Amino acid sequence: MAVLFSGLPTIIIQLWTNSRMEALLQADPGAAADPTFALRNSWVTFVAIFISAIFGLLLQSALVRATIEDLNGKRPNIGDCLQIAIRFLLPTLGIGFLVALGSGLAMIALVVPGIILWLGWSVSVPVLIQERLGVFGSMSRSRTLTKGSRWSLFGLFLILIIIAMVIQGAVGVLVYLFHGIAAVIVAGLVQSVMAMLLSVAAAVSYVELRQVREGTSVDELAEIFS
Repeated sequence: MAVLFSGLPTIIIQLWTNSRMEALLQADPGAAADPTFALRNSWVTFVAIFISAIFGLLLQSALVRATIEDLNGKRPNIGDCLQIAIRFLLPTLGIGFLVALGSGLAMIALVVPGIILWLGWSVSVPVLIQERLGVFGSMSRSRTLTKGSRWSLFGLFLILIIIAMVIQGAVGVLVYLFHGIAAVIVAGLVQSVMAMLLSVAAAVSYVELRQVREGTSVDELAEIFS
């Protein structure tokens, strides 16, 4: 699922972006010296970010289902996970937009409040998939569940983000040295692994928070899907 929702879109978007840039440079070789060259195709960047965000949310939704099934001792079914992800696509898009907007604006004002807001909403998608409370209800429920545990969540996600940065930095060097399709494929596979880890971390955090705060077992969490 990580390759399908993260790796493959990353590879396609990267190849598409590279081909467009090469076509522009062939048409106007002197464009590379223009400081505004990158801005000429800013819409391509925005489209790529939007598409990546959609697939990232689909992956997280699918992995909530897969994580709970796995923790319950069952073998996750890919078709079932995809069905859950597609069913909740629009609400997860709403949550993704509001979380990005709210925490982003808070970070512009002050970094710490933005981080705190993001941590408070970090399990909104798992709440949506599992408890089906809607966009605003899921975000509110996430803040309730994460209250008192946000420093622990901060440590978890900080470690994962640092690991992601180190790996992506190393891959960036490979891409710079070797270029070509092989480098893009390697970058896509690394993106798959990191997206999977971050999505599973959010899903497992939700399960742990429910168990710690409410004593809810994995069996009870899985009942909604039975």
